Amino acid sequence: MSKIKDVLLESNPWWKEEFKIEYHERDIHKQILKYLPLPQIIALTGLRRVGKTTLLFKITIDFIKKGFDAGNIIYFSFDEFRETELRDVMKEYEKLMEKNLRQGKYLLLFDEIQKLTNWEDQVKRFYDTYGKNLKIIISGSESMFIKKKSKETLSGRIFDFKVETLSFKEFLSFKDIKYKPVPLYERELARLFEEYILCQGFPELVGIKDKEVIRKYIKESIVEKVIYRDLPHLFKIKDIAILESLLGIIMEEPGQLIELSDLSKELKLSRQTLSNYLVYLEEAFLIRKLYNYSKNRRKTERKLKKYYPAIISDLIYKDDDISRSKVFEWLIVTRLDAGFFWRDSYKNEVDVIVPEKIPIPIEIKYGKLDTSGLIAFMKKFKITEGYIISYEIEKQIKIGAYKINVIPAFKFLSISPEFLQASIQQQTLLEHKAPELSDIHIPVTAL
Repeated sequence: MSKIKDVLLESNPWWKEEFKIEYHERDIHKQILKYLPLPQIIALTGLRRVGKTTLLFKITIDFIKKGFDAGNIIYFSFDEFRETELRDVMKEYEKLMEKNLRQGKYLLLFDEIQKLTNWEDQVKRFYDTYGKNLKIIISGSESMFIKKKSKETLSGRIFDFKVETLSFKEFLSFKDIKYKPVPLYERELARLFEEYILCQGFPELVGIKDKEVIRKYIKESIVEKVIYRDLPHLFKIKDIAILESLLGIIMEEPGQLIELSDLSKELKLSRQTLSNYLVYLEEAFLIRKLYNYSKNRRKTERKLKKYYPAIISDLIYKDDDISRSKVFEWLIVTRLDAGFFWRDSYKNEVDVIVPEKIPIPIEIKYGKLDTSGLIAFMKKFKITEGYIISYEIEKQIKIGAYKINVIPAFKFLSISPEFLQASIQQQTLLEHKAPELSDIHIPVTAL
């Protein structure tokens, strides 16, 4: 118990003094604020080193600024306390601070909660016993053990938020750089876009340009900790080296279509083991799976899937056009939080499909523009507008009744949420076939 006491004292400096952190605003923080007044538990999930703990500390400061008793805010990480009972931590807190959880209001911040044995039952017990007195926020680096367990045990008691790596706009904010109006800063934004690719959106790598430092950070602070520490603890993995090899294959060839039978033979694994390993990597946020888009859900599930890594290793440091093209595609897919691509039996393909009522097709082109996949998709699904995210080209292409907006990546990533919303609204209007809107489009110059 003395160790718990020492960690509590070390981890909660606001009990004794003014607490400050270096913080740059994150979009996810604004989303979380809307749910803080509600009684439900808030869960923050995401890859290691994306800033979950910093968000917990920011929320701590928010509460204190609003007059909440700093002594009633408790932060505890279970990273090194896997077998600890939650009640033992809180009893030690009550003893140390001379508090009673049944009296007053408390904010509980539990970091790396998935490391705690049977965490969901322990959290539920506290929620049900002290619910009117507590606001509970948990964080974890494994999606499966947060979502699955919370759905089973904490149904109706929890809201889940995924914390991503920095968006391009957040990256600019971290560097204290003004970027609006976008047309005024195009040259600077194009240059900063290269720096953004290098840091891969990790807050601690903003401003770091030494490739060897970045490579070591990605390998030791993220990949190895997840592969050799987190996943073996959660799953009975027989061969960690093969798991790492599988991740390496996806890192080296982002966006590849994976046929389980072929790859399982190559890796000398059973098809089921390979399938499990892919799930483990996905739930640990190390890879992303894209489904082949179809309006028929059963067809979508049956078709081959594409896999992208959450992070890139050696590929990002190569200067040949093929490598740069792969990295460029990976970055845009990641930033779009894509879940779908499209490929037909004739091998026509579109990199990303945003699955709205009227689907939005987005092609990613580092070099030469190719509209064939977009046109094939638009014809099949009877839509009139598509998009190409390019490295630096900006123009609009008209082919018959079809329009394709070509937008440079740095500009697209500076306005993408607004752009997608405008596109959805526009396509909805087109669906209604109002005659006066038959030629409506989003002018690239207005973006």
